[in-house]
Amino acid sequence: MNPINFTPIGTIHSPFTALEGMPIQPAGAREPIGTVVVDAAYAAGLQDLEGFSHIYLLYCFHRAAPLRLRVVPFLDNCEHGVFATRAPSRPNPIGLSVVELLEIQGNRLRVRGIDVLDGTPLLDIKPYIEAIDRVEESRSGWLASSREEIASKRSDRRFT
Repeated sequence: MNPINFTPIGTIHSPFTALEGMPIQPAGAREPIGTVVVDAAYAAGLQDLEGFSHIYLLYCFHRAAPLRLRVVPFLDNCEHGVFATRAPSRPNPIGLSVVELLEIQGNRLRVRGIDVLDGTPLLDIKPYIEAIDRVEESRSGWLASSREEIASKRSDRRFT
């Protein structure tokens, strides 16, 4: 097996300094503002990003508990396979959030809807493109929670 090593390209800053009590998805963090600082070596890659209203942030769950293949996720009381959840205790602890891009100043992006821990290592940025990314009809598997339940749910100690 050939291991792949990712090098962070920057750091995500948010108002959340502790895992416990954080929103668990962007739906629970519609208003918090964060800053994404892209390392100077990668700043040229931000060219033309300002035309997009939303972006994907891909990041490392750097404070997640070790891998668990079966987990009880935040939005359920039953155990599920980790790949049927968004739990942070994964074989490759990579997180994904869609945030609103408010502005870019040099290598700093101001975003709204941040749901990650302050100091999180940034792995990549991709533009959200509605014509490509929006799915008209979808299923959500075991997840029966409403948008309101998801928005109000906060992190606890289960993945620390």
